[in-house]
Amino acid sequence: MPIRYLHTMVRVLDLEKSKAFFELLGLTETRRYDSEGGRFTLVFMTPPGQEDAHVELTYNWDGDEGLPSDSRHFGHLAYSVPDIYKLCQHLMDNGVTINRPPRDGHMAFVRSPDNISIELLQEGEALAPAEPWLSMQNTGHW
Repeated sequence: MPIRYLHTMVRVLDLEKSKAFFELLGLTETRRYDSEGGRFTLVFMTPPGQEDAHVELTYNWDGDEGLPSDSRHFGHLAYSVPDIYKLCQHLMDNGVTINRPPRDGHMAFVRSPDNISIELLQEGEALAPAEPWLSMQNTGHW
């Protein structure tokens, strides 16, 4: 029986801050669901032209108290990008820490406001190593 990818769900503590972060990556809100009875909001963020590649931001109106302590455990989200240097500079210009800079012109890691690890991979061949990335050190965990 074949399966079909639907989305990746991540819990967020500040919906607007998390939404703004994913917008910096180029994703847009494509769907929103507010549950008065369940006291939560779901926001689906999608890269342009990839309507089936959703990240579901789940915001619990009353916080995450009482949820299992492992509710935030998973590896990372990964996105390919047309120019990793340009996107990393854009993120830095908007206050995002580049945890693993793209020293190799191929791969970088950042974290969302909710500490979600995001892997950025250069489309196609790696870009030629360049400053300031080449000499930039890792920061924190990625």
